[in-house]
Amino acid sequence: MKKLLLVEDDLTLSKMLSTWLSKQDYDVATASSVRQARKSLDDVQPDVVLSDLRLPDADGTELLDWMRQNGLTCPLIIMTGYADIDSAVTAMKMGAKDYIAKPLQPDILLRKIEEAIENSRPATTPAPAKRSTAPKQEYLEGKSEPARQLYNYVALVAPTPMSVLIHGDSGTGKEYVAHRIHELSKRSDGPFVALDCGAIPRDLAASEFFGHVKGSFTGAYSDKTGAFVEANGGTLFLDEIGNLSYDVQVQLLRALQERRIRPLGSDKEIEVDIRLVSATNENLQQAVQDGRFREDLYHRVNEFSLHIPTLAERQEDIPLFAEFFLDQANRELGRDIVGFAPDVIRAFCDYAWPGNLRQMRNVVKRAALLSNGQFIMPRDIGEELRTPAPLPQPARPLLHEFKSAPLFDEEEEKRRIAQTLLQTRGNKSRAAKLLGIDRKTLYNKLKLYGMGQYAENSTDEQ
Repeated sequence: MKKLLLVEDDLTLSKMLSTWLSKQDYDVATASSVRQARKSLDDVQPDVVLSDLRLPDADGTELLDWMRQNGLTCPLIIMTGYADIDSAVTAMKMGAKDYIAKPLQPDILLRKIEEAIENSRPATTPAPAKRSTAPKQEYLEGKSEPARQLYNYVALVAPTPMSVLIHGDSGTGKEYVAHRIHELSKRSDGPFVALDCGAIPRDLAASEFFGHVKGSFTGAYSDKTGAFVEANGGTLFLDEIGNLSYDVQVQLLRALQERRIRPLGSDKEIEVDIRLVSATNENLQQAVQDGRFREDLYHRVNEFSLHIPTLAERQEDIPLFAEFFLDQANRELGRDIVGFAPDVIRAFCDYAWPGNLRQMRNVVKRAALLSNGQFIMPRDIGEELRTPAPLPQPARPLLHEFKSAPLFDEEEEKRRIAQTLLQTRGNKSRAAKLLGIDRKTLYNKLKLYGMGQYAENSTDEQ
């Protein structure tokens, strides 16, 4: 069993992480300060150290410096908040193996830990072939019409070599859709590598994508395998691709066109064969017009596009996801909650879920922890869900503004109409007001787009 030293002064987070890592077959020792960590390093002799950047008695960089001075070569991964990303970059230049931003994403954390251990092995001991860098994910696809249509498209495009661009709000499950495309593709036996473009500092992007060789820059104390090589023969998933800086976009485009990469500091090119799946929560077409995203790269990554509906757009699936996340919470927390009180399900269906599936998972997990009975009751889910906030009034008319835009998209307008009617529980008068149009125009649009089910089920109450 691989040994891991976790250095974290937040005792709640430390307990949760150590419990989760133990379930991933790691022998976890914990420390809450640099002083304790030094003692534990002698006693435990871990395969990898996972340390917070900010600790009570010193920074994680001081622990790193102490390890180097004492000849300890086990890799260290820094955990940090987004506000301290620059400090994390400094730590990597000092010799930290990697960093991960909080809030932690379990799949990415596990991948970074495994990569750090594998890359620290002596050259005479070949590491086993890495076939997948992300564990198979549990997920519920849902039974609503928007979900059915989405996964029909997934099944259609997955067996092809086409690059796929996934559009969706934060928390809608873009990475799962990407993973599902990989599972249904002809590359399913190959690796699936996910990279969060929004968390990559500009000066480390080339190393993350293409890797580097030992000594190529200050702090490069060992070779690093880049994402392109990791994903060779499989699928590379670039989340929030719109966050890449313009110069990094140029490097990415060249790698995709030539199917060759060169690690930093190396004089040899490596041929790579990857299938690219990207995701974004912004309008990349608008970013192209604004000069923030290269048009040639946009067309390279967008051979086929998928739109993931929000949770508010798939109300039929809300009770299904609630039960699904409760099953997960029971396993993770060691609870045995049977289900939800009817008032809770009604509250879930009435709520707008701005954070989508990620928010629901967190709400259900917290409620499972707080519940003292067999069922989750209204008191367990928080005031925000028990008393939904009134619908916000838009600062500008939504459909008028959108209709006049140069990139007017009928599908996007249909989506906005459907989402607004769901928010108003079918009240067309309120929906029209929110959309910035009169009620007659809304009726005409429902007829034009063949959205008769909304006209039949909605109301005209003022």
